[in-house]
Amino acid sequence: MRQSLNEGQQELIKLLKDMAEEVEKIIQGSMQALISLDRTQAEFWIGEDQKVNDYERQIDATGVLLIATQQPVAKDLRKIISAMKISTDLERMADLGIDIAKVVRRIDGPLCKPLVDIPLMTQGALEMMRQGLDAYEREDMGLAQELANLDDAIDHQYNRVVRDLLGIMTRRPEFLDQGLHLTFVARYLERIADHATNIGENVIYIATAERRDLNK
Repeated sequence: MRQSLNEGQQELIKLLKDMAEEVEKIIQGSMQALISLDRTQAEFWIGEDQKVNDYERQIDATGVLLIATQQPVAKDLRKIISAMKISTDLERMADLGIDIAKVVRRIDGPLCKPLVDIPLMTQGALEMMRQGLDAYEREDMGLAQELANLDDAIDHQYNRVVRDLLGIMTRRPEFLDQGLHLTFVARYLERIADHATNIGENVIYIATAERRDLNK
């Protein structure tokens, strides 16, 4: 029975990694579509949502089956439950990535300025997602707790982006609508980072059986 439980947990880890790869493709692809204002590319990524949803359902089904057939307790049970919660966070991250692609539909180019900080926010948020999943696989509380500092850095970048865009919108009213849409994109990325900290909170829960807020 223990062997079957271990195999099931490894299957959950693999599914989470595969799901995260799809999420990353959507977010990176949507950002590239925004940088180039490529509507065809944006529409492609909008249509990729179903793959992520399928992974979430598969992870939930695997977790429920493990609980029903293996009757895990304590840490094992927390790890399975956390996998199901993490899949929900990943699904929401994908939705936010698709929201970025949908912004491309609403922007009539050219961009008011070359995008620099927003792509940096994207890479930072994705690095947080990868670190959170690594912490889950290794049950590494140190990696999980580091996500709080990484999230603070994303928050600072978000504030800088908003200030810069407000300055552009004030000086050049013709970019008001575009500036608002780009502000939304920055907000989506800030929320993606928040979901990454949720992964870290689940890792801490696995180790301690306590819920701690890393996103303060």
